[in-house]
Amino acid sequence: MALSDLLYPDNPKRRQELIHLHQELLDCMSTNFRATNELAGVLNEHLGCAITRIQIRESSTVKENCDIIIQAMSEIQQKVQKIDSDMKEKLEPVLYQKLYDIKEPELEKIAIAHKVFSTVLGEATATAGMVAIKLLGSNLITLTVSKLVSLLAQIGASVLGGISITILGLGIEMILHAILGAMERNQLLAAVRSYEKHLAEFKAASEKYQHAIHEVTSLVREQMV
Repeated sequence: MALSDLLYPDNPKRRQELIHLHQELLDCMSTNFRATNELAGVLNEHLGCAITRIQIRESSTVKENCDIIIQAMSEIQQKVQKIDSDMKEKLEPVLYQKLYDIKEPELEKIAIAHKVFSTVLGEATATAGMVAIKLLGSNLITLTVSKLVSLLAQIGASVLGGISITILGLGIEMILHAILGAMERNQLLAAVRSYEKHLAEFKAASEKYQHAIHEVTSLVREQMV
């Protein structure tokens, strides 16, 4: 038993909490990578985008992987904003306003959007208008992505950011050394609380993000049946 454990008997429990929380964080990040790639695939296939797929870099830190997701999400935000700009440029003001009018029938909005994409792309898939309306009419970009980007930036800038994501392949002592160095009880408890706070917010925002993407991709799958 380490001397610090003799001095602070609850350290082993805190350490195990920290390891568990770290694994939860990595699982959540991995799910967000997959969801982001799924949305990018839909945009590439149906809306003429060319968004690069991303993957976790196991030799990199939490912050570096947060930055990868942030960059991909920022690119998606820019593409959706470009879609909105195309709509505004190609449509009469009255028709453009219809796209955002909650009282307008969705089928009419889809027909309007598809007409624009047929002009912009030369030839658009039958699903293009649906995807565009789903993205423009939801809070996926304006709220959900923005919130997740903000939380990823906070995690990257926190004490968690410098930890390698491959840390769980090491022994417990190596994990603790990498996370905490020679931290004593109060610092260990602070690290656990930091993880808990960031993880709770991150998981909640991630679930909303993944749900929003699932709505879009489910729509696409239904059209392909």
